[in-house]
Amino acid sequence: MPVKIVLNKNASSGSVPVKIFTDKVEPAALEQLRNIAQLPIIHSHVAAMPDVHLGRGATVGSVIPTFSAVIPSAVGVDIGCGMNAVRTSLHAHQLPDSLKALREAIEVKVPVGRGRHKMITARESACKILAPGVDRLFEKHPGLMKKLRQPQKTWVTQMGTLGGGNHFIEICLDESNAVWVMLHSGSRGIGSAIGEHFIQLARRDMAGNMQNMPDRDLAYFSEGSSHFNDYIEAVNWAQEYARLNRQEMMKLVLNSLGAYVPKFTLTSEAINCHHNYVVREHHFERDVYVTRKGAISAQKDQMGIIPGSMGAKSFIVRGRGNPESFCSCAHGAGRKMSRTSARQRFTRGDLESQTHGVECRKDKGVIDEIPAAYKDIDEVMNNQLDLVDVVHTLRQVICIKG
Repeated sequence: MPVKIVLNKNASSGSVPVKIFTDKVEPAALEQLRNIAQLPIIHSHVAAMPDVHLGRGATVGSVIPTFSAVIPSAVGVDIGCGMNAVRTSLHAHQLPDSLKALREAIEVKVPVGRGRHKMITARESACKILAPGVDRLFEKHPGLMKKLRQPQKTWVTQMGTLGGGNHFIEICLDESNAVWVMLHSGSRGIGSAIGEHFIQLARRDMAGNMQNMPDRDLAYFSEGSSHFNDYIEAVNWAQEYARLNRQEMMKLVLNSLGAYVPKFTLTSEAINCHHNYVVREHHFERDVYVTRKGAISAQKDQMGIIPGSMGAKSFIVRGRGNPESFCSCAHGAGRKMSRTSARQRFTRGDLESQTHGVECRKDKGVIDEIPAAYKDIDEVMNNQLDLVDVVHTLRQVICIKG
């Protein structure tokens, strides 16, 4: 479907338009979008995806093109968070009878929640690639080290770990019952520390101009400012950490799977895509920094992953390169209620009912991730027919939450 709502369509106040690919947006998210549109660094317009909802700093599901500047809080603290998926040569009938045993085996191999690897078993090759970059970051910004316990150890032992919240590992089946492995995670503690550190620096750098800002969380670095290049270096490092983190987890999951099934191969190229990140791109006749906060790149023919909630469908998609969305699409179902509200409203029985047929945790610790706390993924997909084409539809049989 095309754009459903346009904010500031005839505005003369200096705000750029906001093009929204759904007609269901909470008032607080609309206010956030209006605030972003007031910034003098926005190029052309702001785009909001069908899963748009209130976020910290900037709206989740927003695509923000900026010229000669970047907004650290728009990227957020889960820098480089995204998805990884592979299709295997396995089919449903080749999975073990006990999916619980397989789930528990994966949880042993991949630390979840606050878990991490022992130093001696940390993912050495991936960390070796990243070590020079993090050493430069710690040297330039010693304040980063204060945000982490044992900082040089933390980023190493968290490589190849899931984390908590809405991060997950899934075993899925597509429309032909082929087995897929899909996972969702980001840059872990080090990415969060980088995000928080530079958000604070941006606020400090703009302290004299805060009275002109619609929201202090939208403080930005301009090209040529003292911290601009440092932030670009740091965010690029964190995005690479996130990509490698997913890659390392995928190796561990596939290794766990291999102990329970016949020998298999991977039958499609791995899709590894960020949905909280900033990148340099060309749109509407200008090179700009594009921040996708809860959105993925959907360039023409580019493959992407759009997951549903626990117990809901997920999709492998091909981008259509729609210029109005800055060649972007939704990153998932999108929350429709807060975690606190979900915990207050739903019970363990509700969770068991809504995740029927999925091997997953069904305890009170994951009630905030219950499917009913998220938007209808089918409605989200119907609202972005102009943005992507569906290639595969997946359903979970195992879901591991942090």
